[in-house]
Order: sequence, then C-alpha cells, then structure tokens
Amino acid sequence: MSIDKIFDHWQKSYKNSWETAKILYKNKRYSDCLFYCHLSLEKLLKAIYVLKNKKHSPFIHDLLMLAQKSDVNLTKEQIKNLESITIFNIAGRYAEIKSQFYQSCNNKATADKYFKITENLIKCLKKFLIKK
Repeated sequence: MSIDKIFDHWQKSYKNSWETAKILYKNKRYSDCLFYCHLSLEKLLKAIYVLKNKKHSPFIHDLLMLAQKSDVNLTKEQIKNLESITIFNIAGRYAEIKSQFYQSCNNKATADKYFKITENLIKCLKKFLIKK
C-alpha cells in the first residue's frame, strides 16, 4: 500500500472515531466515549506520523510517544493531557481494568472534561496534517 493510501486511511479513520466519540457522548455512554477519544487521537497522530516520516506508523497506542515520534511540538499541558488520555485505551480494552475504569469514568463530569480536552487537541493537531 502506498504512503498516500496509508495516510488517507488514518485520516479517515480518526474522523470516523471522533464522530463515534461524539455520538457516544451525546448518548451518555461516557466510558465508551473516552475510549473513542483516545482512539481518535491515536489515529490522528498516526496520520501525522505517516505524513512526516513517509512510512508506516509504529504499532503503539501511547499518544505522547506517537506525538514525539512525529516531531509534534506540544505545551506542557498538552503533554499531560495526552498522558492522561492514553490511560483510556488500556482501561477500555482489558477486562480486569475495564470494570474499574467504567466506574471511575462513566460520569458526566469526567466525560465533559476529557471530551473538551480531546476536541482542543484535535483542533491543534489537525494543523500538522497539511501536506507540504
């Protein structure tokens, strides 16, 4: 598969995941929404990685590591937020952690906070998707 097709795949996929996160948020499926917030950012960062490095993205889920490997400059607050949101990936996948994650994150206050953070990160990171 060409690099352009890989890039297009990640770009379309992040948009689909973000739309899913919005639907889940609207329907008060907060823990699922947060998992998809992570997924959206992961896919967006992988699109940036492919665009900048002209090769497949690494098989990792760590948002900060993906940002670093993509040479994305971040503020200290953005770094902290990516580290926090990375946890939603792990917690949303593994059964032994999922129950605890569901109980701690399945509330409007937590979802409001991280949904807004994700939205702001997406706005910022989208600037790196411009092909030169």
